[in-house]
Amino acid sequence: MNLASLLGNAAPRPPRNAIDVSEEAGVRYLHFGSEWVQGAMRIARPFSLELEYTREMMLPLLFAPDDTWPARVLVIGLGAASVVKFLHRYCPRAQITVVEIDPRVPGVAALHFRLPPEDERLRIIIDDGARFVAQNDQSWDFILVDGYDHRARANALDTERFHRDCRARLAGNGRICLNLFGRTRGFRSSAQRILDAYDGRALVLPSLDAGNAICIAAGDEPVEASLESLRSRARVLRAETTLNLVPTLSRIEKAGYCPSGQLVI
Repeated sequence: MNLASLLGNAAPRPPRNAIDVSEEAGVRYLHFGSEWVQGAMRIARPFSLELEYTREMMLPLLFAPDDTWPARVLVIGLGAASVVKFLHRYCPRAQITVVEIDPRVPGVAALHFRLPPEDERLRIIIDDGARFVAQNDQSWDFILVDGYDHRARANALDTERFHRDCRARLAGNGRICLNLFGRTRGFRSSAQRILDAYDGRALVLPSLDAGNAICIAAGDEPVEASLESLRSRARVLRAETTLNLVPTLSRIEKAGYCPSGQLVI
């Protein structure tokens, strides 16, 4: 029996946790009924990426094969819409599909976090992310996974079946980026499931101060680029969007992921 059969055809049951919004020092935060921050927006810069881990989730933009990439983007987990807003604004050729399990979240994101209205480039689907990937046969250039409940659990998004389904949906030059919690007891097992699903062609970045650890994996076409070229692309990206990924590249180099000045995934 596959995951789609287990989940059935009914719409997912809405979570029962509260959704709270708070503000401090010019930053607005999203919470799912706990102290965990599920998203943030600096009010004066609503389209910038306030949280460090969301910035690191943009690292695959440095691996883009050309200026038309990504054409098709799948975001699992809307939250405060940070990555969705960034990609919608700065990747104007991208068709973005967002899968969010909680039907209340899009309204909160629109009211408090400047989520743009749906249009020909942005579609929001209320569904379980694992089920959507299992049942949908479209290929994607860029998949971003950041789906946690109010207890910081990824549930079905932390299974080898889900990761293999995602791999099957990646285009040849596709990239997937996942937000993991590097300080949880199950972190190593979570990372290993991703490595297994992608035959070891995945990179787990060093854990950030907040505990997030970003994992990047590639489709059939591996990532291979010199650190020098990546830094050059990062400078261009910063000039165009204000997003600075040079510190991330330095962290990757310091962690020993760039032998002989080459990054390979």
